[in-house]
Amino acid sequence: MKYRIFSLFYITIVFVTQMAAEDGSHLWLRLPTNARAQVSAPYQSSTLDIAVEELQKAWQGAPVRLVIQKDKQLKPEGFRIRCKDNTVILSAPTEKGLLYAAYHLLRLQQTTNFPLSDSKSQLTENPVYNLRILNHWDNMDRTIERGYAGQSLWNWKELPNTLSDRYKAYARANASIGINGTVLNNVNADPKILSAEYLQKVKALADIFRPYGLRVYLSVNFASPMTLDSLNTADPLNKEVIRWWKSKIKEIYRIIPDFGGFLVKANSEGQPGPCDFGRTHAEGANMLADALRPYKGIVMWRAFVYSPSDADRAKQAYLEFKPLDGQFRDNVIVQIKNGPIDFQPREPYSPLFGAMQYTPLMAEFQVTQEYLGHSNHLAYLAPMWKEFFRYVDPDMLRAVAGVTNIGDDVNWCGHDFAQANWYTFGRLAWNPRLSSEEIADEWLKQTFTSNKDFLVPMREVMLESREAVVNYMMPLGLHHIFAWGHHYGPEPWCEIEGARPDWLPSYYHRADSEGLGFDRSGTGSNAVSQYPDSLANIWGTLDTCPEEFLLWFHHVPWTYKLKDGYTLWEELCYKYDTGLKEVRRFRDTWNQMRPYIDTERYEAVAKRLDIQVNDAVWWKDACLLYFQSFSKMKFPKDIEKATFRLKELKKVHLPITNFECPGADILPRKE
Repeated sequence: MKYRIFSLFYITIVFVTQMAAEDGSHLWLRLPTNARAQVSAPYQSSTLDIAVEELQKAWQGAPVRLVIQKDKQLKPEGFRIRCKDNTVILSAPTEKGLLYAAYHLLRLQQTTNFPLSDSKSQLTENPVYNLRILNHWDNMDRTIERGYAGQSLWNWKELPNTLSDRYKAYARANASIGINGTVLNNVNADPKILSAEYLQKVKALADIFRPYGLRVYLSVNFASPMTLDSLNTADPLNKEVIRWWKSKIKEIYRIIPDFGGFLVKANSEGQPGPCDFGRTHAEGANMLADALRPYKGIVMWRAFVYSPSDADRAKQAYLEFKPLDGQFRDNVIVQIKNGPIDFQPREPYSPLFGAMQYTPLMAEFQVTQEYLGHSNHLAYLAPMWKEFFRYVDPDMLRAVAGVTNIGDDVNWCGHDFAQANWYTFGRLAWNPRLSSEEIADEWLKQTFTSNKDFLVPMREVMLESREAVVNYMMPLGLHHIFAWGHHYGPEPWCEIEGARPDWLPSYYHRADSEGLGFDRSGTGSNAVSQYPDSLANIWGTLDTCPEEFLLWFHHVPWTYKLKDGYTLWEELCYKYDTGLKEVRRFRDTWNQMRPYIDTERYEAVAKRLDIQVNDAVWWKDACLLYFQSFSKMKFPKDIEKATFRLKELKKVHLPITNFECPGADILPRKE
């Protein structure tokens, strides 16, 4: 027997409703609310009640039955979906598994025909990672470090007595894509987050999140015992310090029984850590892990460390953490950024992945676009993260974390298309083997429309957008040539008196009369030796190095011929020119989408694409004019002539902090 799960009537309704006014607040959860589906559950609970309610309101197909049952083939949060006797059966070992099953069923309804044709067929889903965690860089004053979508969702002043409706909406959105943990506060942590007053505020959020399967974690300042209770040390081997942390953790679990654990940034960018007391990262992490173990809590210990004393910042995390492999407790997970520098538009993967074979590891991705145009630029990040997984086997990791792009803007993320990266992180955290194309299709259909005249061209835009950003910002392996502090816009000439060398662009691009790029080969810093020989031999040789990493690993002569026959200088010019043309094409494509979506979101995206095009001009002119001052070579005749002069671009200093995204009115622009 064939089962028709949803009807043409539903598709019609969805298409019509998509033409209504929108502010982006519904994200990808633009579901019907009047379905009145038949849904049964084995019993009532806060989590099962949510699953039932979601299905009752939105499911347009056959009756649904939720079943709790043990299954050796399912992880605790995994689930099955099958049809039997004209009933859709969702089964899972846990309530959370059934909640994820409900959202998955609704996703199938929105995006495709339900892939079951008879009672013998079924769909089985297991998350690849048990820990799928968002990292908020939210501060206690509601600013967000590298936040480009307004203020923090968490109104600490009003908590715990006043609870925003958006707290539940946030939990719901995360549950719908399988995210099961959230770190509420900035890794540059304020110690007062552990005070009795603030733990009650955290409890209020944890109580809202719990039914949605979302556990709460906190970033902690390693020197908290000194700051909060005036201990004279934070030495992790000091007995008084150990007692302090045990007592504090006991207090936390008394208030929040399902508390997840700590995220720690230590001995990095001025943050205190065990090295301040002559101890290792492992000794610091293990002390916290031992205190958390009775409660099954974990420590996520960040490997984002670097020292200005080394010749190459990219080497530092490996140098500090590789010798500690095997010394961490099993409830410590070392959290490593995907690349060895700092979330650049293109980086090779961090060599720590694969090097620490006896230590649980998790990858840290940046969902917020610190280095990719903030919330002004359309940059779909699935291809970037999939590139990482080409080199790092997903099975090598214990967990994944994403530095979130969520704020209190009406549309959550500043740019409507930035929502796609939140969605993508959740889907890849569940299954890193999903393709960029699959996820883009899912998101576009749920967020805008399934109309192929919209879907096909906008999917192409999304899939090409990251490479376009790389082309007009930092092609061929260039990296970290951004403006000082806020990291918006180009400033390859930046010099700040007294600044750390590795905070300045010239440290990375190494432009001179001979060529361009950072020599990390065997004749340079030899950072390439931190990678497996199979890659090091290729990347470390100029003639075999992939061109996307060329200037990352080599200082290349301006006249060096690339595979297409162009010199390095010519190729650089064509890459910047191509990036500009690509983003103009994106804008032209979007201009044709007006008939298919609501006016509000159409105009909001159009305005940002206009900014992106102008920024691409800015990037192209700034970088090429500056690097030409070293190459002394002419521009190819067939690239677009510069709009700006280098002299005037060097005067650009945006009056913004690292908490905000600039508006069009303060950006360099020539009409």
